[in-house]
This record gives sequence, C-alpha cells and structure tokens, in this order.
Amino acid sequence: MSLLPILFPDPPRELPAERAIRMSLRTAHIAATGILLGGHCFGVAPDRLIPWLWPAILSGAAFVAVELYGSCAWFFETRGVLVALKWLLLLLVPIFWEARVWLLLTILAIGSVGSHMPGRFRYYSLLQHRSSGHERKG
Repeated sequence: MSLLPILFPDPPRELPAERAIRMSLRTAHIAATGILLGGHCFGVAPDRLIPWLWPAILSGAAFVAVELYGSCAWFFETRGVLVALKWLLLLLVPIFWEARVWLLLTILAIGSVGSHMPGRFRYYSLLQHRSSGHERKG
C-alpha cells in the first residue's frame, strides 16, 4: 500500500468547520506574535515575553497541522515554502540578536504578503510548476 494517496490526496481533505478553525488559529497567532514583536521593539524584558512565545509556537504549529491534514503538497506550494523561509529567519534570531526586530519585521512582511497574494501564486506548486488548482474559495 502506497502512502502517496494518504499524504497527497487529490482533492485535499477538508476539516469540518475548517474555516472557523483557520480564522481562530490565525487570530491567536497574530495576537501572540504581535505581542512578541511589540515587546522586542520596545525592549521588554525577555522573561516577560517568554509566556507569549508558547502561544505563538503552538498556534503556528496548529495552523501548519491544519494545512498538512489537507495535503502534504502544502510543503511544495509557495505558501509552504514561505512558512519554511519564516522558520529559517526565526532560527537566525538567537544568532543575530541585535537584528531581531528587523528579522521579525521581515517575517511579518513575508507572512502578510504570502497570506494576501492571489491564489494562483499562493497555491503554485514548485513540483508541478503550476497552480495546484485547489485554491480555497473565500
């Protein structure tokens, strides 16, 4: 038995109440990461920011899990590649601590542009060299 149909269903699976789940996770993620970014911009002590790091990580991980439930093809679409780029930039924060605000602002910009670009670009598959054709409506 092949894992391909399980990992890459066509069409992608949909969760019940997926839209509400995605909106809730996005809202939680934006709130937590916004607090973290603001804290770094205004020099809030790291020990006061740590409690907000966990909701940011967990909401982001849950959001990725929802995407992967649909299909692992997400990894190879522009939207997945942009998330991977954001992860790489996040890994640079401890190394380039003095540049953390600029790194975090870059991550925010990538997320904003990636979330609002037209579906034909967001769902572009680097494997298939075309849009997946599974752009979400609404």
